[in-house]
Amino acid sequence: MSRLILAAALVLALGAGAAAQTRARAPAKPPEKEAPPPPPADLPAPYDRDLLRLSEILGALGFLRDLCGQPDAAEWPARMQALIEAEGGSQARRDRLAGAYNRGYRGYAVNYRTCTASAREAATRFLAEGERLSVTLSGRFGG
Repeated sequence: MSRLILAAALVLALGAGAAAQTRARAPAKPPEKEAPPPPPADLPAPYDRDLLRLSEILGALGFLRDLCGQPDAAEWPARMQALIEAEGGSQARRDRLAGAYNRGYRGYAVNYRTCTASAREAATRFLAEGERLSVTLSGRFGG
């Protein structure tokens, strides 16, 4: 929120200088319509917890599959992008989903520098958990 306030303050400050110059040169205009009210708060969906966990899994797989040189390594960021496009209605929601992906990615990037048996096992477990979550989500909330 503080970034929004700072951005609004900068826009107002820049706009005030430009408006003062405009007022000196142009006649006054009638006031414009009042701005519409802001949209309602970004309410969580009932499946958000599972969706955020799935995003973390995609991030972990994005790192681990690439680290281990798997041919499907490029699919995981693309799948996350598709998830964000499908589920990320508001910017806040997109940020939450991307943040979960990044947490999953960084969590393994900190600990693994080379592909080990442990990294392969983690990826295998994430594949299974991600599949379970996908089936659960589509079964309970899919159309």
